[in-house]
Amino acid sequence: MPKPLILKFGGTSVGTPEAMQQAAQVVARARKQHGPVVVVTSALSGVTDRLLTATRAAAQDGHNGQTRAQAAEAIYAAHQAIAAALLPPERRAAALDAVRQRVETFRRLVEAIAVLGEVTPRAYDAVASLGERMSAPLLAAVLEAQGVPAQAVDAAELIVTDATFQNARPDLEASTPKMRAVLEPLLEQGITPVVTGFIGATSDGVTTTLGRGGSDYTAALLGAGLDAAEVWIYTDVDGVMSADPRIVPDARTLPRLSYREVAELAYFGAKVLHPKTIRPVVERGIPLRVRNTFNPDGPDTLIVAEAEASPGTVKAVTLIRGLCLVTVEGRGMLGVPGVAARTFAAVAATETSVVLITQASSEQSIVFAVPEGAADTIVQALESTFAAEIARRDIDRIGLTRGVAVVTVVGAGMQRTRGVAGRVFTALGDAGVNVVGIAQGSSEVAISFVVDAAEAEDAVRAVHGLTRR
Repeated sequence: MPKPLILKFGGTSVGTPEAMQQAAQVVARARKQHGPVVVVTSALSGVTDRLLTATRAAAQDGHNGQTRAQAAEAIYAAHQAIAAALLPPERRAAALDAVRQRVETFRRLVEAIAVLGEVTPRAYDAVASLGERMSAPLLAAVLEAQGVPAQAVDAAELIVTDATFQNARPDLEASTPKMRAVLEPLLEQGITPVVTGFIGATSDGVTTTLGRGGSDYTAALLGAGLDAAEVWIYTDVDGVMSADPRIVPDARTLPRLSYREVAELAYFGAKVLHPKTIRPVVERGIPLRVRNTFNPDGPDTLIVAEAEASPGTVKAVTLIRGLCLVTVEGRGMLGVPGVAARTFAAVAATETSVVLITQASSEQSIVFAVPEGAADTIVQALESTFAAEIARRDIDRIGLTRGVAVVTVVGAGMQRTRGVAGRVFTALGDAGVNVVGIAQGSSEVAISFVVDAAEAEDAVRAVHGLTRR
């Protein structure tokens, strides 16, 4: 039997009758052209958000059942609309019965959460997993109706994780025998497994979820465990773009990216694959492509372990909005050990992630970017931490600059090309954009700079012009 192809469909790729019909056609064509196919599906778009919003509402206001009742009705209606449009009557009842069972499970779980007045991470995962457990049987039924033998498979039977609920860590070594035992017999019979993305289970069988990019992670794990020919991630855009096309209308698909480049793009705000989710296949040299469900013959992006050998400059530009700059500054900091450690320990205590850090070579200031919503809390924490130093003027101020954004240029070829930084900042100067702060990682794959939020889009457009040189 040839190596299988793994096809993963995101929520927008299965969220409407038209979308699921298109996804089914993509699967049918892949089977015809390639052979054995394993499908991974997300929940229908918007379903997981509805599930979790209702769960939080149940914990906070257990006496008001309207939110959870409306959520249950809306979720069932979304699946019913697809079934009515794509399934003949004789298949419709069975598919909707599987959905109805999961909706009833949701009702029972949120009722219990409402009584308790709190939701544990384990309960959160039990609810969050239901969206995929509704979409997989429905997609399998649609495939069957279009002549593709298919069977829904719960990933909890395949993927073993630890008990870190909401962001579980998979154990590929323990999972691989399960994957092969369940999926290979189906593939040998010509059946396409439709696997629930995002879900795993502990060794005791307790449901977990894989966190951000969980369905992509499922696809990559299956690709690694089954030694797949390739993994294709289907979304609603033509691969990974060189910039947000809403800001840069002439943004284009990047034909090839390295793992490091994807990691930088994901960290600095691009809506691309989370690096942890693709690591299993990238490390094993299994090709991974990002493709458009609605334009299957259009351009796509190939993600590989190492960057292309040919030098280049900027490949892509990303933008993170809604940030503030925090400055810890003082002449008394010079040569004093532990200031940076205490600074970031105070930030960590607020449970905030720092987006970007820069420090003057004189050691007289540390500047870092944080989400705007956390800025005041962080300043208070720092003023408390350094109260003694502020009192004796070793630290002059804890400053806060609001309304900034971080723009990042990414490209592995930058480390082999002279003058890239000069061209970047010349382009910004020509566009009249003032740079507030700069940071470059040791990998030299990315250069980030801070600008006023009002100039952020101008900055992106100015630097994107370098991607053609």
